[in-house]
Amino acid sequence: QVQLVESGGGLVQAGGSLRLSCAASGRTFSSYTMGWFRQAPGKEREFVIAISGSGGTTTYLNAVKDRFTISRDNAKNTVYLQMRSLKAEDTAVYYCAASPSTTQTMASMTSISYWGQGTQVTVSS
Repeated sequence: QVQLVESGGGLVQAGGSLRLSCAASGRTFSSYTMGWFRQAPGKEREFVIAISGSGGTTTYLNAVKDRFTISRDNAKNTVYLQMRSLKAEDTAVYYCAASPSTTQTMASMTSISYWGQGTQVTVSS
């Protein structure tokens, strides 16, 4: 069983930056692909970005390319989402997720084993 706890959300102005963290419990963190999803009001949850267990592979939504970066520290059981040049359309609840599969599979929103409770990110324009 893995528990995921996100932190770091908040209110930021357009063009600003924010870093989210997701702390995981359990001793098998490095065996999971970790990712971030988001859900805006009235919209379906969508994939944002994912990183493989070793950190060597990432997959991302085109809309966040060159603005969002994912990283992980397996010694700390933590995955990070660095968000830069934020836009109003990035406003959403951001969820951390863990999958035993690949980043590409996670991007298709299948094979998700665990979800965090979500953290709100609001970008004011």
